[in-house]
Amino acid sequence: MDTLYIGIVVAVYLAITAYLGWLGFKQTTNAADYLVAGRKQHPIIMALSYGATFISTSAIVGFGGAAAVFGMGLLWLTFLNILVGIFIAFVFFGKRTRKMGHNLDAHTFPELLGKRFDSRFIQGATGLLIFLFMPIYAGSVLIGGAIFIAQTFSISYDAAVLGFTIVTAVYVVFGGLKGVMYTDAFQGVLMFIGMALLLIYAYTSVGGVMAGHTALSKLAPEAKILFGKGGHMGWTSMPAFGSAMWMQLVTTIVMGVGIGVLAQPQLIVRFMTVKSNKEINRAVLVGGVFILFMTGVAFTVGALSNVYFWNNPKYQTVAIEAVKMAQAEKEGKIYKPVVSVELTKKREADAAAALLNPIPATTAKTGNEPAKPVAATTQPAVMAAKTGAAAPAAPAAAKPKSSGALTDAIIPLFINEAMPKWFIPIFLITLLAAAMSTLSSQFHTMGTALARDVYEKGLNIKSTNTVLVNRMGTLFTIILSLGVAIYLPRFFETGSAIIAKGTAIFFGLCACAIIPMYVGALYSPRFTKSAAKWGFVAGVAVSLLWMVFVHSAESAPLGICLALTGKASLLDSKSWISNLDPLIAALPVSIIVSLLVSALSSPMDKEHLRKCFNGIEKV
Repeated sequence: MDTLYIGIVVAVYLAITAYLGWLGFKQTTNAADYLVAGRKQHPIIMALSYGATFISTSAIVGFGGAAAVFGMGLLWLTFLNILVGIFIAFVFFGKRTRKMGHNLDAHTFPELLGKRFDSRFIQGATGLLIFLFMPIYAGSVLIGGAIFIAQTFSISYDAAVLGFTIVTAVYVVFGGLKGVMYTDAFQGVLMFIGMALLLIYAYTSVGGVMAGHTALSKLAPEAKILFGKGGHMGWTSMPAFGSAMWMQLVTTIVMGVGIGVLAQPQLIVRFMTVKSNKEINRAVLVGGVFILFMTGVAFTVGALSNVYFWNNPKYQTVAIEAVKMAQAEKEGKIYKPVVSVELTKKREADAAAALLNPIPATTAKTGNEPAKPVAATTQPAVMAAKTGAAAPAAPAAAKPKSSGALTDAIIPLFINEAMPKWFIPIFLITLLAAAMSTLSSQFHTMGTALARDVYEKGLNIKSTNTVLVNRMGTLFTIILSLGVAIYLPRFFETGSAIIAKGTAIFFGLCACAIIPMYVGALYSPRFTKSAAKWGFVAGVAVSLLWMVFVHSAESAPLGICLALTGKASLLDSKSWISNLDPLIAALPVSIIVSLLVSALSSPMDKEHLRKCFNGIEKV
């Protein structure tokens, strides 16, 4: 594809985005404009902004790549996204959030909680949680966009992520939430068009709807050979109940993200930008259709990419060799591949190199042994990435314990290989829109959390120019997120599905810390300040301890448990508990602590509660 043509398309997109950011800047005159977009946004703009913020490269690239490994079972996340993230969020939480936010003149989500419970601690602690941990999520989104940019323009990953961050930062820092929402709505429309075209051409590449799904079902034997130890039952089936893959799919990806969406501050603040509950009612249908199309297409295409790679002559030899290696290991034998990446045709080698350039090869730690280099061009992970599948194990003599698939590179590879060349810039714009719409909201949320919730309210430091302080806070958190995006791929081993993991970690942590007090704040005048504090502390503490010492997906790469105990996890990696996501352990603890403390502590002042719940019963 002509680089000049791609550059022109991107330039037009960036010009329109810049104009909308400038429009937001011109209309931002006070703190309410910068923080809650003046509270008068149109419902369609709110719905598109909510959806575009929700759906990012995490969903399209990260979770699309995860669907190439787990299969169609990931569509359960689409179901939860619509049921919980749209219907329940808008109908049962959105209206009360908007009304209570108006009653208390709250400008951020942490400020809403802080004012509801009359607590600087709650506002400051919630803001600090966002500031410290949302950069992991933002960094994951940056990674997803930068990988595709680096491949498309043949530039280094670091250059791609730096340029991407700068472009997004400009309109967020100056345009505030108005600029963010205007650009979100525009980007949401582009995303819808891009994903519609992707679905059409993805089915074309596999022979049609029926032929594609039938072929995917027939690949079940190969899937079982490659992932049988993990519990894989085929790309059109759920993993075996209770297996490692089932635990990861259900407890971490589906439940972690599907439930955690209720506690996402960058989404919740959207409810406070419309002038009445009628706007929220009108936004439900738009939001639901948008989420259905975005996640449903990404997950379906990710799973179907297996059909393309397995049946494409360019990749078929490598795919067959990967299965033979996995089958040999299953039988306790060592199989030496007939072909290697170095001996394949030049075009295949170039494709493998394109996969590896964005994120350099790293090292894999094997228990207490020193780190050993991973030979990037000879690892089975490369061959598996080319088949759209997770890596089979390497031969025993050279097997690193933590080799994984380059899942985050599967969707970009599929687009570059299977789609018409004219579609590449269209999908690039789709990814840019998805990433920038989410990033802009993340940057704005992190910046306001640091500036307003931690600095001004939590630390009680008065400011004469609130808008300037929030802009400086936003700029600082953007720099922090950029550092995470550069460092994170080097921290986790190559192919550890960084994008999906980073997203799930933040969603799950927010759910455990925030959901109990958020529900109590909106629905129970009897829910006390002490209950909110201790429920928050319990949720955060149990989540972090579980990540560091129990859940092997985080404890192994973090290395803290290994340094303190000599083990990557306190429990055997084969134990089902070590595969249990922190959400499943921490959320019940947070709920129980909140209810017990609320029952034992004194109710809050009646006059204050009357102000909080004024008009809420009519919602």
